[in-house]
Amino acid sequence: MFASLSPARRRLVLGLLAAVVVAALALTAALLVPRLTAQDPVEVSQSEPGPVLLVPGYGGSTGSLQTLADRLDAVGRDATVVEVPNGGTGDMTAAAAVLGTAVDDALARTGATSVDVVGYSAGGVIARLWAVDGGAGQARRILTLGSPHHGTTVADLGSELAPDQCPVGCQQLTTDSDLLRELNAGDETPTGPTWVSIWTTVDQTVTPPDSAELDGALNLTVQSVCADSTVEHGQLPSDPLVQGIVLAELAGGQPVTLGPADCGRLSG
Repeated sequence: MFASLSPARRRLVLGLLAAVVVAALALTAALLVPRLTAQDPVEVSQSEPGPVLLVPGYGGSTGSLQTLADRLDAVGRDATVVEVPNGGTGDMTAAAAVLGTAVDDALARTGATSVDVVGYSAGGVIARLWAVDGGAGQARRILTLGSPHHGTTVADLGSELAPDQCPVGCQQLTTDSDLLRELNAGDETPTGPTWVSIWTTVDQTVTPPDSAELDGALNLTVQSVCADSTVEHGQLPSDPLVQGIVLAELAGGQPVTLGPADCGRLSG
């Protein structure tokens, strides 16, 4: 039918089609660009530390983080240990939602513009889930402590050998879990906060220990500061050296690179 038209009519039809395409593209851009712009992350100011939210790991024991919270309180930081649901063994996305509520409460209570989040063990994964779901714009710093960001073979064994003893939270920490695959598929450290990951090379719970490494974060092993440290996974929150490292990394300004020269000062 198009071929039967005269040259003048063909040019008219082609012109109309081109106009329709241009209008459609313009409308699409008008609809999508504001959404993308509204969702673009903004880097959070690093100069003024706000309240600290501490997130426990699998098992959900708030007591494991209390000594670290007390030390933060002693240096003038407002520190709160978040109680995660289901004893820390349930769906970590639900725990991330609870963290979001705790952050909102802390900001409202203190009047601060941002928070620092410390996630211990699976709590670090929970912090990341919260960040990618919109929390990144509320955090100045996210620090993870011995966190299985890429899973742990301990969870693999539990899932394979005793599946009835490996609830949802355990399944989500396997090295091939859908949750971790999706979480690590994009940017592991979204823009907004600065990121720090601290772990011990002798960890026997998060295996391999470098599962704690985060692309885009300041990655720091305890042994890179004090080479002879034998701190294990369960000791991370209460160890004086690790606490010293955490306090240094939560100070105002950018995260700091620490090394052997800082061992004596941070261990005291």
